[in-house]
Amino acid sequence: MRYQTLRFVFLGLFLLASVSGTASGLNQAKPQEKSMQPKQPSGTLAALDPAKATAQAPETFRVNLDTTKGPVVIEVIRAWAPKGADRFYNLVKAGFFTDVAVFRVIEGFMAQFGIHGNPSVSAVWRDAKIQDDPVKQSNLRGFISFAMAGPNTRTTQFFINYGNNARLDSSGFSPFGRVIQGMENIDLLHSGYGEGAPRGRGPDQGRVQTEGNAYLKKDFPNLDYIKSATIVE
Repeated sequence: MRYQTLRFVFLGLFLLASVSGTASGLNQAKPQEKSMQPKQPSGTLAALDPAKATAQAPETFRVNLDTTKGPVVIEVIRAWAPKGADRFYNLVKAGFFTDVAVFRVIEGFMAQFGIHGNPSVSAVWRDAKIQDDPVKQSNLRGFISFAMAGPNTRTTQFFINYGNNARLDSSGFSPFGRVIQGMENIDLLHSGYGEGAPRGRGPDQGRVQTEGNAYLKKDFPNLDYIKSATIVE
């Protein structure tokens, strides 16, 4: 299958980097400056604090994703990308992936998720970047990597590869795990909205950051969601 040039359009926190068919470069726009500090989430969401999300992950662990299309199991191997594995582990342990939309699904390419449905939580994580990991595995079908806006900009967004996207390897997208069960459910995720705004008719990531699931559920009712994510004990 032939692909036109694809761009990751990460607006706000994750201005999706421009990735050509040969992954020749990464272009990043600067997020708008805000005059006010983000409001801290209240209640149980206070646990979603980047400063507390620093535990070292096990060398190998599995995560159950309960999605609206069915269960998915991801196996994470820390040696592949230690910093990325640690961040994913801490997000799962903190309950970050509860009612989180798979907001960008491009058939044959990838499925992307990781913007929290509560805008106050998204704001807290906006600058919680981690350093890059060397690329040790390839972006093959079923492998999961962080979405990013250039070097050392990974925070909470991820994508699962639908096909062989090895061209992304040279741009620093370092897989830290892979789907070992339920890839058929990833294949079923709704892809009808296509590319995000402004290049396509899918969700505007800037609005997802500032308006959360209220925006998505109103304007994009067919999107699929991660209902919850848990560590397999």
